[in-house]
Amino acid sequence: MLRIQDLTYRIGDRVLFDDASIVLPANQLVGFVGRNGAGKSTLLALITGALDPEGGSIEMPRRQRVGGVAQEAPSGPQSLIETVLAADTERAALLAEAETADGARRGEIEARLTDIGAHSAPARAAKILAGLGFDTATQAGPVSALSGGWRMRVALAAVLFSEPDLLLLDEPTNYLDLEGTIWLESYLKTYPHTALIVSHDRDLLNNVVDHILHLEGGKLSLYRGGYDQFERQRAERIALVAAARTKQEAERKHLQSFVDRFRAKATKARQAQSRIKALAKLKPITLALDDATVPITFPQPEELPPPLLTMESVSAGYAPGKPVLRDLSLRVDSDDRIALLGSNGNGKSTFAKLVSGALAPEAGEILRGRKLRIGYFAQHQLDALRAHETPFQHLQPLMQDVPVARVRARLGSVGFSADKADRPVSTLSGGEKTRLLLALATVHAPQLLVLDEPTNHLDVDSREALVQALNDFEGAVLFISHDRHLIDACADRLWLVANGRIRPFDDDLDAYRRLVLTGGADSASAEKERTQPALSKADQRRAAADARERLKPLRQKVQDAERRVASLTKERERIDAELADGSLFARDPAAANEKLKRRADIVREIGIAEDAWLDANEALESADT
Repeated sequence: MLRIQDLTYRIGDRVLFDDASIVLPANQLVGFVGRNGAGKSTLLALITGALDPEGGSIEMPRRQRVGGVAQEAPSGPQSLIETVLAADTERAALLAEAETADGARRGEIEARLTDIGAHSAPARAAKILAGLGFDTATQAGPVSALSGGWRMRVALAAVLFSEPDLLLLDEPTNYLDLEGTIWLESYLKTYPHTALIVSHDRDLLNNVVDHILHLEGGKLSLYRGGYDQFERQRAERIALVAAARTKQEAERKHLQSFVDRFRAKATKARQAQSRIKALAKLKPITLALDDATVPITFPQPEELPPPLLTMESVSAGYAPGKPVLRDLSLRVDSDDRIALLGSNGNGKSTFAKLVSGALAPEAGEILRGRKLRIGYFAQHQLDALRAHETPFQHLQPLMQDVPVARVRARLGSVGFSADKADRPVSTLSGGEKTRLLLALATVHAPQLLVLDEPTNHLDVDSREALVQALNDFEGAVLFISHDRHLIDACADRLWLVANGRIRPFDDDLDAYRRLVLTGGADSASAEKERTQPALSKADQRRAAADARERLKPLRQKVQDAERRVASLTKERERIDAELADGSLFARDPAAANEKLKRRADIVREIGIAEDAWLDANEALESADT
């Protein structure tokens, strides 16, 4: 059990914890949420003792082992398996002592090693490493041969292997792909002790944790259930607090009114003084609310005829004669929403670079539409941002021929106020840097967006803003993400990258999750490749052309229905804005009534248009299977 009592901590003049108190139940999995910069990582450092509180206390059982992923990634010549095994310090110490112990002490050591399962530890460590994406050969190799992100996976494997009594995880999925995230979720479900997990992954928070710990306004609140239940409970709590505050304000107003009227009258002085005391005792009811999440808006592109991009027998890689991807014959259309699946190292990011033009093909041909503009977002671009320059200074050179006000409006559309637009990048949070990269990627209104892990560093609400932005975007989207909520909400096609090839994955994410947990994702792709009848390139092109021609009228119906819904919605919004002016009814009641009638007609027509859109989509999906 972890008990936090009257915790106070500040950074400079900013208060992160203000007499915060909470008790975390033992042997429960707790998700820890709050806005970026609220102090979640700081609380983990306070729990481990890396930081000291200004006031209050953090209490836990004396012999409770606390473990988290070290900020410094492991390195050195030792193998991955040795690094993970060393995380169990008791096992390592006993094995070292056993080399020189004899007699009764040797027997005690062997008994203890048996009790803690020391002899099966290598197999358990190997299983954890495999779940996080390391094959047998890599497990035996040195940690120093890995990149920083992969070494952080080793650090995660080590702390999971050590099974501390209190496991602290700070955004553990940031270093994982979708496959690693699926495995971690499955592993955590059976974790035998207490875990406190900072995460913005809605699916993980819904599927794994028993409670949600919320940090807001310097206070901690504990809610039972997953993230969706937390949102409902918090909304109900806010409504209750708001009602209580309204009631208190009415009481305060009534008391103050009496005091103002009768304070100077001798006959009422005593009653006035009584009410002044009552006013003083009315402790204000505060309604702590996070700042509203600023939406994300992408500029809409001009239409281009399909296809936007085609690949014919394309191979690509980073060393001559060693392609990562080979024999790709694919097509991207203007209405495509494609999510790439496949474990790290199979070529998802390579394909993103290939599509965006950041990587040239070794063989084959890529045909892009003549006026096609592609917006490319990748996490490594965070390191390319110029720390001393502001977001405005990053964007203005790309918009030299437009007024300064439009540059600032573009920054505002991804969440930068005038003040934040003029702050050095070095002072921005990770989420704000991600928003800046999205602004840079979409500055020229691309018809195709290529996004490689765009949700890292975004909190839950900002991820929802990104989902809305992508669904409102009228161009094509191809993206890689470990966030299943983003994939479910935005993708209408899944492509599996495995064994150097890219194939459509014709099932859903639940089926893919089952494949990952049974180790069958890559093998399923290979089996499909082996069993598919071989077609010549000419036959493949002919079949693709026939399919496009067959589906063309159905796609057109879908697009016509979408345009009809969009047009009617805009007209309804315009009428709503006019009706919002209350003076219209007094000024011209007949016109106001006509607008009300037209609005009712529009609502009915939108329903008809949406039904037509659904029917057209179902027909297209049936014809495309």
